[in-house]
Amino acid sequence: MSEASAVEVRRSARRRRTVSAYRDGDRTVVLIPARMSAAEEQRWVSVMLEKLAAQESRRMPGDEELAGRAERLSEQYLQGRAVPDTVRWVTNQNSRWGSCTPSEGSIRLSHRLQGMPEYVIDYVLLHELAHLLVPGHGPRFWKLLESYPRTERARGFLEGVVAADRLPNPPTPQD
Repeated sequence: MSEASAVEVRRSARRRRTVSAYRDGDRTVVLIPARMSAAEEQRWVSVMLEKLAAQESRRMPGDEELAGRAERLSEQYLQGRAVPDTVRWVTNQNSRWGSCTPSEGSIRLSHRLQGMPEYVIDYVLLHELAHLLVPGHGPRFWKLLESYPRTERARGFLEGVVAADRLPNPPTPQD
């Protein structure tokens, strides 16, 4: 999260001791008790930003880990036949979850997947690995993905994310 990202502090009279925080798009919302002083607020905002950053860094595997996952998934579900030359996260894919260029052996996953459940990331990665073997989305392609037990669940999760993004007033974590 960039330094320029907005932080919104919400005070609550019902909140007595606990402080919590969550990401809401490009801003961070910090929930604090109403009675807190400005100095305590500033300290807690700093603490919560650090905690969120630490949680996110644990959840977001780097390119090397992604390449290792690709290798394991290829072995487990594609008999090791899909061998990409590069596997990496990219920030320029906002309308698709991943892409593959079979002629270059390259796989790119959208940064929007970071923080999603592992089975969802694995599904998208396996989907792109399958494209190294079969370029289109015909019956041969889908046959390759049949062995992954969470294909339908992952596809449903991603469809839900897309649908939520299209809602006029997306739900917030406190709803």
